Amino acid sequence: MNLIGASKKGKKFQNPIPTDEAGFGKMIPILKEYINNKAENIPKQTIGPFKTDTSVYNTPPASGLRVTLIGHSSLLIEIDGKRILTDPVWSNRVSFTQLFGPKRFFQPPMALDELPKLDAIIQSHDHYDHLDESTIKYFADKDVPFYCSLGVGQHLEKWGIAKTRITELDWGDSAIIGTDVELRATPSRHFSGRGITGRNETLWSSFVIKGPVHNIFFGADSGWFPGFKDIGDAFGPFDLTMLEIGAYGQYWPDIHMGPDHASNAHLALNGKLMMPIHWGTFSLAPHAWYEPIERLEGYAEAKHIKLFVPEPGKPTEVREYSSDWWKKY
Repeated sequence: MNLIGASKKGKKFQNPIPTDEAGFGKMIPILKEYINNKAENIPKQTIGPFKTDTSVYNTPPASGLRVTLIGHSSLLIEIDGKRILTDPVWSNRVSFTQLFGPKRFFQPPMALDELPKLDAIIQSHDHYDHLDESTIKYFADKDVPFYCSLGVGQHLEKWGIAKTRITELDWGDSAIIGTDVELRATPSRHFSGRGITGRNETLWSSFVIKGPVHNIFFGADSGWFPGFKDIGDAFGPFDLTMLEIGAYGQYWPDIHMGPDHASNAHLALNGKLMMPIHWGTFSLAPHAWYEPIERLEGYAEAKHIKLFVPEPGKPTEVREYSSDWWKKY
């Protein structure tokens, strides 16, 4: 597989392999799946609140690698002296309006103005649950560089981020954060767009983050594809893989992995520890909110995968560990 450059057909970026993106043709069966769904999509009892002890950031992680789960795919990653925020979403709903749409199960564990000084923000693609207008606008007057997939920079500029602070990356492109942490965009199998028009006119990516000591993988959104092995062969092994396990459904198996394929992706990437992301924060699919992590635990045991599952908001050094936070609810 070619790890260099995404292909386009006209204005549309193409997936690495043929992909059913669950477009208009699947709308009726998807709606029926939602209507007939009886699972606990939204927690019956209030989750949290979680609160980050931000004084922890005054002391660097002893291991050099620490992660704070904000929620969904929003992570504060501390790696070899650098702080990187991924797909930051602080809004209450992931929608084109805050009047309706998927609502958070719990509030962000710290306010935006409580964040420690950042070295970079990564934007993997332009879906509402990854690219949040109000959150981006907060950073308009902050001196933080953004690294994003091709085309996503237009949204950032529109919301006040100076063009000089934006680095767009094609698959295979790399950039240096600070002086010694390399960020490389790699393929994923997904799609893009924030409305009825403009679908796939911006790129979607995963990312390799390699410091002097640690090497990690942020998978963002992706369905299973053989490219995970190619990425692992080219850039692994990884101390930590951060892979989506939630928001899967019967009619869109190509664009989200679910726990089974995500655990296979971790193995293909040659990962040492797996952190499940993209679950337990918003209801985006017809499965119980806790189902992804419970299914992953079974797959991890069967496939001999070591998991890293911190509690939301708690800065946690990366090691084999599960907080079991969801079991309280």
